[in-house]
Amino acid sequence: MEDLLLDDDELNNQNIEDVEYAGFWNRVGAIMIDGIILAIPLKLLEYLVGNSSQGIIILIALIDIIVRWLYFVLQESSSSRATIGKKALGIKVIDMNGEQLSFGRATGRHFGKIISSIILFIGFVMAGFTEKKQALHDIMAKTLVIKD
Repeated sequence: MEDLLLDDDELNNQNIEDVEYAGFWNRVGAIMIDGIILAIPLKLLEYLVGNSSQGIIILIALIDIIVRWLYFVLQESSSSRATIGKKALGIKVIDMNGEQLSFGRATGRHFGKIISSIILFIGFVMAGFTEKKQALHDIMAKTLVIKD
């Protein structure tokens, strides 16, 4: 089992050594594109249903959480390894071995963004300052965002 996981020194000696890490602004652009893509149907749903009761508001919030989770996780754990926004900017998410993310790892990365957010978004800003341009949720999930 230990042979399947590479530490940082072994990682640098693999084919993955030639990758170019996606920078902070590439990632910001991708999340903006994905945000627009997600906002359109969710805002349309809010408009059609209306905010007539507390129950409806909670239901829409729950649908929003589920849709965002599936949008990011299904795409990032697919063979393309990227959301529509990431594809548009030529970046993708891989694990530390250069492989496609599992559904579970992509889910952990996605919900790790909550921690990156609640500390005044410092977890996201870290991508501009770490050696491999990893945000906090990437470090926690042991993932990299690279240029495709």
